[in-house]
Amino acid sequence: MTLTADRLAAVRPTFDTVRRLWWLCAVVSLISLAVTAVLAVVDPVEVNWVVWLRGSVVAAASLVFVVVTRAAARGSRRAFSRMRWISILAPIGIGLIIVSPDSGYPLWMKLEQGLIGILLVAIAVLLNRRSTRAAFPKES
Repeated sequence: MTLTADRLAAVRPTFDTVRRLWWLCAVVSLISLAVTAVLAVVDPVEVNWVVWLRGSVVAAASLVFVVVTRAAARGSRRAFSRMRWISILAPIGIGLIIVSPDSGYPLWMKLEQGLIGILLVAIAVLLNRRSTRAAFPKES
């Protein structure tokens, strides 16, 4: 079954919101990287390679998913499916980072990741609504 213009038009507001949430994830991550840079100078104990890596990867991935959202909004079932899975699985990984006592993440970074996790849960809720999924029926 192919995606119709009507189905895509029905979920356009959802994808607009999802795209804004991805942008917000990117902004939060970029602010985190700025904090990391400042802390590297004033309190280097609060910064390690894990913080740099996680902040960079999350910022880059968020920007990539802005583009993926655009593809889904144009009808790409593959892009839609990728976003659904990431938005479900990533908060689980973030939760493990937050509760792990020896993760290498300082408390401030765990709080930042918690905020990212909340944003991802919001994305997951939007993408997994029945009306959104109905716009991307499984091919038979």
